[in-house]
Amino acid sequence: MSGLFITFEGPEGAGKSTQIRLLREWLEKQGHKCLITREPGGTGIAEKLREIVKYHNTTEKIYDETEILLFEASRAQHVRHLIKPALEREMVVLCDRFADSSTAYQGYARGLGPDTVRNLNAYAIGDCIPNLTIVLDIPPEIGLQRTIERSEDRREEDRMEAEALDFHRKVREGFLEIAKLEPGRVKVVSTIDPQETVHQKIVEYTANALAKI
Repeated sequence: MSGLFITFEGPEGAGKSTQIRLLREWLEKQGHKCLITREPGGTGIAEKLREIVKYHNTTEKIYDETEILLFEASRAQHVRHLIKPALEREMVVLCDRFADSSTAYQGYARGLGPDTVRNLNAYAIGDCIPNLTIVLDIPPEIGLQRTIERSEDRREEDRMEAEALDFHRKVREGFLEIAKLEPGRVKVVSTIDPQETVHQKIVEYTANALAKI
C-alpha cells in the first residue's frame, strides 16, 4: 500500500484552491489522511524561492532560464522533503500546481520548449510522478478577471498573473496539449460548470485512482 499523489493544474483563476479544499473534505470523510501543499513552495527553502520567482520586483530582470531553474530547485526540495515522505506514510497528497505547470508556463508560453522543460522536471522529481492530475480549464479572459478581483486583497503583484493575455492563452493551450499526450494521468475539467458539478467530476476521477493503489 502506498499513498496517492494528486496534482491540480490550470490557467490563472481556475479555482484550484476551492476544489482542493472540497476534495480534501471528501477524502477525509472516506477515512484518508491528506496533505495539502503548493508549488512553488511547500517547505521553508521552497517558499523562499517562491518569493523570488513570483514576486520579484527590482530592476534586475529574472531571465526565462533563471526562472525555470528556480522553479525546479524549489520542486526538487519540495519532493524530497515533503511529498515523498507523506506518500511513504500512505497519505493522499493534494498539490496546487506541480511539474505540468512548468511545462505549460515555461515550456509552451515562455518558449523554452516543452521537451526541454520535461527533461528538467524529470531530473527534479525523480520517480515522484502524480497518480492523477486534474487540469481545471477556464478561458483566460474569465480566469484573469477572477485574479484581478482576488488580488485586491494582496500586497504584491504576481509576476505570472501580470503577463499579457496572449501569454495566458498559450498557457491554456499548453495544459490542453499535455492532457492530449497523457490522457491516462491528466483529466480536464471545465470550471465554467457549477462548482458542485466540477467537484463531483473530480471525486469520480479520484475514486478511480484510489481503486488502483
